[in-house]
Amino acid sequence: MFTRRTIVGLMAAAALLSTTGFSMAADKPYIAIICKGFQAEFWQAVKAGAEQAGKDLNVDVNFEGPDGEGAVDHQLDMLSAELAKHPAAIGIAAIDSQAAIPVLQKFKDANIPVIAFDSGVDSDIPLTTASTDNLASAALAADKMAALIGNEGNIGIVSFDQTSQTGIQRRDGFVTEIKAKFPKINIVDIEYFGTDPNQAADVTKAMLLGHPDLKGIFGTNEPGAIGAGIAKKEAKSNIVVIGYDSGAPQIADIKDGTLAGSITQNPVGIGYETVKAAVAAIAGQTLPKHIDTGFFWYDNTNLTDPKIAADLYQ
Repeated sequence: MFTRRTIVGLMAAAALLSTTGFSMAADKPYIAIICKGFQAEFWQAVKAGAEQAGKDLNVDVNFEGPDGEGAVDHQLDMLSAELAKHPAAIGIAAIDSQAAIPVLQKFKDANIPVIAFDSGVDSDIPLTTASTDNLASAALAADKMAALIGNEGNIGIVSFDQTSQTGIQRRDGFVTEIKAKFPKINIVDIEYFGTDPNQAADVTKAMLLGHPDLKGIFGTNEPGAIGAGIAKKEAKSNIVVIGYDSGAPQIADIKDGTLAGSITQNPVGIGYETVKAAVAAIAGQTLPKHIDTGFFWYDNTNLTDPKIAADLYQ
């Protein structure tokens, strides 16, 4: 999903990079990329995009992350390990938007460009953040939910965390949109499950038991949507479930009607734009504070649309 503008930008960045202290042929810049975790298929798609950008721009990319998205200390250790290698640039999807700041300050002090992706940092240390507009995409999910439940009734949210900017913004974007536009819809419960779809299923089951009149649930990421779908099937419920992200299980749930639809990001583009921004930063280019990588609503009516299908990783 790369345009002519993207290609021109890559050529310019590569040209500038070749004039720096790095030799593109013999001494390729080393760019470290640390994500939030490898459990979800989403991160594998981000990795694929980052590695493709590495090939296109002739830089060495090392993409890694902790096993789970709750492993804050492990991610901080990984950042410290990369700092010792003195990479040309670092890309970070922070699990905790504040806990990462001290070690990222060390990268800045060492004149190593910091690029945030997917989930930002509560600091101006990152030169840019390549991510989905989480507030706007969650607001779209709220609009879809309202239409599907007739603009009234009780609903809940199954969210993965309240420490990352991604988790906070998706929750808040959904809540703000509902409160602003749909006065007859009440958000009666917000639960957090961590990283495991089975845990998401458990909190959804508890939500259904605690609120038998619930009409809808928003699962704010891939495991959340999968878990909410599992709970709906086991409870034999007719509740409306809206998800976020993609992956084979979620697509299957949309096809069989378990999920009404979902928001897909552009994970390959997120990875690609992160490395592209890192290369531009190494070359001394000024970057925008945010690189919007886009999002789409998808359901049974547009799964095969080429524009949508390009972003549905499986």
